[in-house]
Amino acid sequence: MMVKHLLAVMLLTGLFSQQGFAQLPPKRELRAVWIATVENIDWPSRRGLPVEQQKQEFINILNTQQRNGINAVVVQVRPVADAFYASPFEPWSEYLTGKQGQAPDPYYDPLQFMLEETHKRGMEFHAWFNPYRAIMNASHNNVAATHITRQRPQWFLTFDNRKYFDPGVPEVREYVTQIIRDVVRRYDIDAVHFDDYFYPYPVPGKNFPDNSSYRLYGRGMARDDWRRWNVDTIIQMVGKMIKEEKPWVKFGISPFGIWRGKDRDSDGSYSGKGALSNYDDLYADVLKWLKNGWIDYAAPQLYWERGHRVADYEVLLNWWAQHGYGRHVYIGHGLYRINSNAAWSNPAELPIQITELRTLNTIQGSIFYSAKSFTGNPRGIEDTLRNHFYRYPALRPTMPWLKANTPFPPYFIDAFERANGLNLYWADDDTSGRTNQYVLYRFNSNEVINLNDPAKILAILPQMSDPQYIDVTYEKGRIYTYVVTALDRLQNESHASDPLYMKIVGRKARFMFDPE
Repeated sequence: MMVKHLLAVMLLTGLFSQQGFAQLPPKRELRAVWIATVENIDWPSRRGLPVEQQKQEFINILNTQQRNGINAVVVQVRPVADAFYASPFEPWSEYLTGKQGQAPDPYYDPLQFMLEETHKRGMEFHAWFNPYRAIMNASHNNVAATHITRQRPQWFLTFDNRKYFDPGVPEVREYVTQIIRDVVRRYDIDAVHFDDYFYPYPVPGKNFPDNSSYRLYGRGMARDDWRRWNVDTIIQMVGKMIKEEKPWVKFGISPFGIWRGKDRDSDGSYSGKGALSNYDDLYADVLKWLKNGWIDYAAPQLYWERGHRVADYEVLLNWWAQHGYGRHVYIGHGLYRINSNAAWSNPAELPIQITELRTLNTIQGSIFYSAKSFTGNPRGIEDTLRNHFYRYPALRPTMPWLKANTPFPPYFIDAFERANGLNLYWADDDTSGRTNQYVLYRFNSNEVINLNDPAKILAILPQMSDPQYIDVTYEKGRIYTYVVTALDRLQNESHASDPLYMKIVGRKARFMFDPE
């Protein structure tokens, strides 16, 4: 507790050094943000926003998050059986154009646009699908004639004034898999992402009305087991399909933060007795998916504070750190909770959460909910990320179980001092198309070359035909050593280039491969 208290004091008084609080920042870490489109939570800011304003808003989000040190975005492209892309199966989203089924005018493909802008900034794009939600408000008749609820009404159930696909109908699972296959096949996404909505969250006094499909397809199973089998099955189907189409595309789930309580399962977490859980209430056995390698990552939504009576962040963080089974675990942080109560009014709450997860080598990063919650820099969170936690760039964590061919190392070919800075040039001879990005490192002459130190990363750059970089921060008269590596799209890093020893003599720069 003494360490935590000291950390809180340092945060509150702005005493973090640029080296951090007794922690070397990780070189590899997922740093992501959710961008929700349902009900226009994050983007676009309103339905029917003119196209150019839509585009500019998304660019502004990316630019802000790039300054915050974010290296991936998770964007909701299918909120309610609709599309933020040119789908041959489902109508354009009303959250985009104001009317479901109406295309953008002037026409553009938002998903293609978002992918290009995201990749241009070196970020990953995780396409976020809601598999089963179909209509947010069943009492409003604003659904397009081409919407699947009108085409196949027998697939749907109404619960708490919303319409859902019935997960127990085999054709539903085939249809949802087909929808996602279409996107994986046609768009250059980096991952498919599901959130916590499988079977809907329970509502007191109401039962999910799946009696008919249970009678038809229940196969003598207890209803709870059957529901879990239905969700298991679509996870297997989607995971298998993704790897058939593009083996490098990841599949991730962001479940509710409690898998199951220890009061119900000896392998569960110490949570409040009878607390809501994935396993018992949403019928999502995420641990089985991780154990069997059906998914590549889980991002549990730990939206609670440390010391929460039912769901203590620290307890759940440590539980998830022990239950990743070799797959990646990223922590979902409730950024939107800032200022919601006394605990979340403490500017140290989120920084301590990030500090704690970084002490666990089975946790590989963070995802923040959601983009608009950064607005106004609440409790200084943007300053904290930019000046401390995400001060230095990070490569995304590798996934060794995904097949990859590491790029060949690049090599320096020239360097010149010019008025605009020190111009560095290199080549990679990569004819295989493996290289996706470059990492340029810079060391002072008295430093050992250590590629594990992210503070030495000068830039992470996109692959280009004539690679070059202008170092505008070098100081004349100092001797530097530069090293460059190549990354594939899964962030596997090549061997280092031969070092380039740079010496500034008078007004001229000399480069050499021998420091003597």
